[in-house]
Amino acid sequence: MSSASFSGGAGSRRPLVIALAVIGAVFVILAILFFAGVNMGPLDSIGHSGKVHHGSHAIRGGLSAVIGIIAFAGAWVANRKAR
Repeated sequence: MSSASFSGGAGSRRPLVIALAVIGAVFVILAILFFAGVNMGPLDSIGHSGKVHHGSHAIRGGLSAVIGIIAFAGAWVANRKAR
C-alpha cells in the first residue's frame, strides 16, 4: 500500500475555498461601504444610466451583500465536502 494522494481530496478544494472566502469578504466590505454612502470614485458610476442617481447605493449595497453571503456559503459547502 502506498501513501499517494488522490485527486479530488481535501487539498484540491483548498484554493476554491480560499478564493470564495476572499470574494465573500470583498463583497461584504463593498456592501458596508455602499450602505455607508462612501464615495468610491469609479465604483460610484457602476449601475448609473444618465442622471438618475436615486437609491442606487442601497441597491448596490444589497446586491453586494447577497453576493458576499453566497460566496461565503459556497466556501463553507466546498470546505465541508472536502472532509
